Formats: sequence, structure tokens, C-alpha cells
Amino acid sequence: MKPGQTDGVPQVSKPALTPISKSAARRKGRASAGLETRDTADLEDCGTGLPMKYPGHRLTCTVALILLATGLLTAQADWPQIRGPWGDGQVSAPGDTKLLGLPTEWSETNNIKWKTEISGRGWSTPVVLGDQIWLTTATVDGHDFFVLCVDAKTGKILLNEKLFHCDSPEPLGNAVNCYATPSPAIEPGRIYVHFGSYGTACLDTGTRQVLWKRSDLPCRHYRGPSSSPVLFENLVILTLDGVDLQYVVALDKMTGKTVWKTDRSFTWDDRNDPSDMVRLGDRHKAHSTPLLITYDGKQQLISTAARSAYAYDPATGKELWRIHHDAWSAAPMPVYRQGVAFLVTGSGKTQLIAVRVDGQGDVTGTHEAWTVDSLVARTASPVLVDDLLYMVTDDGMVTCLDTANGKEIWRQRINGKYAASPIHADGRLYFFNQAGETTVLKPGRTFQVLATNTLADGFMASPAVVGKAFILRTKTSLYRVETSSASGQ
Repeated sequence: MKPGQTDGVPQVSKPALTPISKSAARRKGRASAGLETRDTADLEDCGTGLPMKYPGHRLTCTVALILLATGLLTAQADWPQIRGPWGDGQVSAPGDTKLLGLPTEWSETNNIKWKTEISGRGWSTPVVLGDQIWLTTATVDGHDFFVLCVDAKTGKILLNEKLFHCDSPEPLGNAVNCYATPSPAIEPGRIYVHFGSYGTACLDTGTRQVLWKRSDLPCRHYRGPSSSPVLFENLVILTLDGVDLQYVVALDKMTGKTVWKTDRSFTWDDRNDPSDMVRLGDRHKAHSTPLLITYDGKQQLISTAARSAYAYDPATGKELWRIHHDAWSAAPMPVYRQGVAFLVTGSGKTQLIAVRVDGQGDVTGTHEAWTVDSLVARTASPVLVDDLLYMVTDDGMVTCLDTANGKEIWRQRINGKYAASPIHADGRLYFFNQAGETTVLKPGRTFQVLATNTLADGFMASPAVVGKAFILRTKTSLYRVETSSASGQ
């Protein structure tokens, strides 16, 4: 399918719930498009997060939607997606120096407001909207896929619903990934959960009912799905970089129907390579989640794939520019500052490439500002603080680079192995390792450890923040970490 082209969606399974609308004609029309859906006129909060439980609520809903569209009413999730409000690991808005009051110290017995065990296995980052925390999990064998909603104040599980089943999931082949690694994305009224080719669903956050499902987006992940959804205007944008197919696809938020689909444009030149890495498919796949940026008044979707990275128009899927590299299985998200995107290429020839985003077409060799090929993070995403970039390798080497030229400012090893991405909050950097230890660093041109903290199990999921609390997911549990009034910390 070419960029901008749309298609119908074959119905894969029966609806997850009985339609509640009296508008049979609208239901029939949506069913003919192959979608599992409820009539959007019956939603309790019309996508705004505002209740509709009193006479005249439809007028209120209409007014609320107009206010949202014009920017006069702000309705935003606390932690709407992987890596936070801006997708870059920053907790506060650019230029906002107000301290949130996040803790620097905690343990199993200190500054823990609640702890809730999570069944199954999932590395997805929790997303937070108001008093709701949403996350995904799956059975260890990959047969069943679940969405959970947790009360942010108490840690009580409000919903634990199976969304998809697979009779024969492909084995992961490693201990790094799992079947519920992609993180959800949330906005007022709706939560979007994604398990790669195993299924994508949208739920109403008020009723917690399924609105639509898709399980017909093909991709052989081979090592399991990882890329998370990105929300843009009326679209849910998904990345599927498998061993067989590699593409980006945008779904309509309201219906789940495909709006555009763009295949990766790279032409594979290794078809005759007999090595196992090519034969089994490792060198064609990737795991990275795209980043939305604005440059020169226009938005770009920056997406790293095997052997290339791309920029797309998020509204149409049109490829704007691309740059070739020699790596595969890219996992870290890009980060961006002042006209330059910083891309980690993946495994093999692992590099950090600074790319100017003002190009068109193939910009290989013309738009690289600089390249670093030593001690580059392979799994955890980088984080930017002012003119410095910080990243941690899988085995715990933290490097601080000057974004102007890529020159190393310092490097220092911290404890543990890393998959979760660091965040920057309250003038501190937080790094979460696979053994459950968090190292808190002070940003700057000298290395300084502020604190180390340990929980009972390791971190694979990246953290979330709500107010002055961390929402931390370990391999087995979900925590709310918040300074207690007694500790004064």
C-alpha cells in the first residue's frame, strides 16, 4: 500500500462485547468494515475524560470537544506514553524548572505508598491518566494477552482483562524480551494497547470497555514485539519491523481502520548471504518506537529501523528523508534538540548518529552532524539535558557527550545491567537496572552520584511519573514510590 492509501479491515474475530447503541445502521456500517467497535455516540466521556451522567451531557461533550480542539481546555495524561509526555524521558516541560518533589531515596520499607503484584510477564511502561494507571501483561508462554487498570491512589487492580489469544506464538529465542513489551498510549477517554501482530485494541477509560480491536496486521517479530504506539491527532501510529515485513501504519483512533500504511523503502542487499543472522531474519527486524518532533513549523515522525532511519509526515505516512546505516534490531528511541535527531542504530555496527532533520530524500553522507561508535547504548534510550546527552550501555557504562560535536565529556560505570530507559526530573538523572537498583546522578560535566536505591526485583520496564511520585514496574510488581510526610525526604 502506498502512503496515503487506505484499505478495509477484514474482521478477524467476533466483537468482544454486545453493542449498546440503538443505532443499528451505524453498527452495521462499521461491522461491514471488519471492525470490532461500539457506537461512539454511546461513550461515557466522549474522549475528553469528562463524565456524561446527567441531562444535557451531549451538549457538554460537544462544548468540551470544541474547547479541546481550540486549546482553551487542557486535558492531558500525566504519563501518556513510553518515555513520558514528550517521548524523550523528560518529566517537566522545556523551560519548566519548578521542582516536583520526587524522592531520591527509597527501599521496600521506605517511601513506598503501595506495592501491587502483577501476574504474567510484561515489560511495558505504565501510562497514567488521573487516578488510573494502565499497563499490559501476557502469559509467559505468549498464549494470552491482557490489559490492566490500577487505581493510582491505592494500587487496587480495577481491571484485568484478556484481550487476545494466540494458539501458536513464535518462541522469543532470548531472555531479554517478552510478549507484552510494547507500552500503551493514553489520552482522555481512551487507552490504546498494542502487542505487535498479536493484536491492538482501544478501550474506553471510563467504562473500561473495548471499543475496537485489530489482529490482522502481519509481522513476524521473531524475537517478540517491542515498538510502542504513538498518538498523533486522530491517528494511532504503529511500527512493525519484522523479519518478513517492515512498515509503519496509522489507524483511525475512533474506528481502528487503517488510514495510511508505508513500507520501509530500504532495498535489502543480503538475500544471498548464507549466515544465520540473515537466514533467520535478525538483520531485518527492529524494536524502536518513533519520536514526533516539530521542525520549521512542520511535524516529523523520526523512526529507526534495520539498516536505515526515516522521517515521515505523520499525517500521511509520506517519507520525508532517510539515512542508511549498517546495524539492525534498533531498540532505543531517538531524541531531538534544535534541528538535530540523535539516533542509535542497533546491533552489529552500533552507532549514535546525529542527523540534521532539514533534508529530503536520501541524506546519507550529507546530513550527519557527527557519529559516535564507542560505548553506545543498545537497549536503553538516551536522554538530553541542555547541551549534554547521557546514555547507558547494557552493561552499565554511562557516557556523557556534548551534543554540539559528539565529544565525550565523561564516562563512568554504574552497577548492573540495563534495559529500562533513564529519565530526567527535578534536576536529577535516574537509571534503573535489571537487578532492581536505581542510580541517581546529578547532570553536568562531572560525574556525581546522588543516591542508590534498591527494590526487590529488577527493572525491564521504563518508569512513569505522576505528580511527585514514581510509578515503577519491576519484573513482578507495580510500585508507587513517593516521599512520605514522616520521612521528610
